[in-house]
Amino acid sequence: VSMSQKGRNSKKSPKFKSELSIGTHGGHFHCDEVLGCFLLTQLEKFENAEIIRTRDPARLEKCTIVIDVGAVYDPANLRFDHHQRGFSETFSPKFQTTLSSAGLIYKHYGKEVLQRHFNIQDEELLEIIHEKLYIELVESIDAIDNGISQLDGTPRWKQSSHLTARVNRQNPYWNDTDQHTDGRFKRAMSMVGEEFMEYAKYIIEAWYPARTVVEQALLHRFEVDPSGQILLLDRLCPWTDHLFDLEEIEKINPAVEFVVFEGGSNMFRVQGVPESRDTFQLRGGLQVEWRGLCDDKLLQVCQIPGSVFVHAKGWIGGNRTKEGAIAMASKSLGTGKTEADST
Repeated sequence: VSMSQKGRNSKKSPKFKSELSIGTHGGHFHCDEVLGCFLLTQLEKFENAEIIRTRDPARLEKCTIVIDVGAVYDPANLRFDHHQRGFSETFSPKFQTTLSSAGLIYKHYGKEVLQRHFNIQDEELLEIIHEKLYIELVESIDAIDNGISQLDGTPRWKQSSHLTARVNRQNPYWNDTDQHTDGRFKRAMSMVGEEFMEYAKYIIEAWYPARTVVEQALLHRFEVDPSGQILLLDRLCPWTDHLFDLEEIEKINPAVEFVVFEGGSNMFRVQGVPESRDTFQLRGGLQVEWRGLCDDKLLQVCQIPGSVFVHAKGWIGGNRTKEGAIAMASKSLGTGKTEADST
């Protein structure tokens, strides 16, 4: 039984009028309080709570819990704002991103949501999933809401399809005759909630189980190549994060340069390992002379039977056999760092 079966099959309690209420600001809404409100409604305590959107202090004072408004961060009294001067709360000491209301609610209640909907019983696993989901989804919402740039300097391209941007587009256009936002807020909550649950399901059911596959490949890497720098996966899986984590834990040196796996279409792929999790810079790509070649032209140059293609940037190639793909990796060891663009 998968860990998320409970999440797929569980039903909310029957609707009833709750005396509890969730307060947040009215008007133009943002991704952080939309996600925060969604997370609260996934808790048994607040699943039927009324969401009150207002900036009236008197009305907010009467709310059971208030997020993203009020200029107070006081978990004991269920007040979760981040706009006040001097606020510097982060998800944990290892993070630098200041929390928005999304991160605040996720920090305090995220584990409870995950336990309730995905039936995660193991505390160590819960910690891993909780942090991974923050990194993959929630942290970017915090950063954007707090005006924290992803990188120094001018980006080479624009990213405008992220969740925060999609939520922003749920607001009325400036020239809409109807500027009411409550109905739109509920639609945005539904959209954000679906994304959160899909991300959680993927991390729990696909990303985390891949760790075992990578662990086994690392244990047997010297059977693949004497260098120990070529990893052979018994199946394609999300390997990058796990490889970096395990290399650090096991203090693996020299580092793995290539990963080989069966890639479908009766072909094995050989892929260069990036220098870090968030870069296209490779530890060592496939040989420069092979790049951009395929089929007969590639065979003439590389002299490895079964070779099918090598990407123009050298980050991935294909061979019709496992042995051929390993040979392509072995022959490319020590090629040197290379930039592998996503094109």
